[in-house]
This record gives sequence, C-alpha cells and structure tokens, in this order.
Amino acid sequence: MRLPIIALLLALSACAQQPPRDDSLYRALGDQAGIEAVVEGMLLKIAADPRIVHHFEDVDIQRLRDKLVEQFCMEAGGPCTYSGDSMEESHTGLNLTPSDFNALVENLQAAMTEQGIAIPAQNRLLARLAPMRGQIIDR
Repeated sequence: MRLPIIALLLALSACAQQPPRDDSLYRALGDQAGIEAVVEGMLLKIAADPRIVHHFEDVDIQRLRDKLVEQFCMEAGGPCTYSGDSMEESHTGLNLTPSDFNALVENLQAAMTEQGIAIPAQNRLLARLAPMRGQIIDR
C-alpha cells in the first residue's frame, strides 16, 4: 500500500525544493506524451470523483490541463517552463482541506498506474509535488 509513502512525502513538504538534476524522471514518465496522458487521466478521474469534482466546476479545464502538463514536466526535469500562477494565487479562497488534497493525489496515482508508470517513478513525482501541499491547503 502506498499511503505510508504518501504520508512520508507530505511530511517532507516543508523542505526546500531544488531543481531536478537530470531528466530521468521525465523519461520515466514517458516524456511529454506520457505526462500529457497522466494529466488527462487524472482530470478524467477528478471529473468522476464526487469528493472533489465540485472544486473544478468553474475552472477552465483546458488551461488547467496545459498548466499541469507544464508543471509536471518541469518538476520531472523536462524541457518545460511553468507559466501559470503560483500555487498560493491559484488556490486562494478555495478552502481546500487535507482530504481534498489527498483525493487529488489518489487520482494522480491511479492515472499514473493506468499509464504503466513504475511505482518508483510515481513516488519520485509525488516527492517533487509534495512541497506544494502547504501552498494549496486552506488558502
């Protein structure tokens, strides 16, 4: 079960995030096409998830998709630059809870599993994204 790993990764969320040293995670995720498939799969899962879908009702899903692809690509050491708002700016006023955040992570994990992403690569991406937790919850 991966939940203890998630808890550990989230506990590390206060650590400063350094840029990736190489593109091995980007390649493990399937390069640009793989990241796009993961993001699209995650968004489809969110659309069917009654726990959190309401948070996305007034969101431009195409823009969200594009920004998530940029962000995941950059965090994985790919050739992308994230051009979206900061996590604080984009989540202010949403009053997201730890349960909301965890539900999104579960959808991301399921999408990665469906795309055949190996567990170590999944955990590496989650570790890269975990520091954003504090910038998202209860904003």
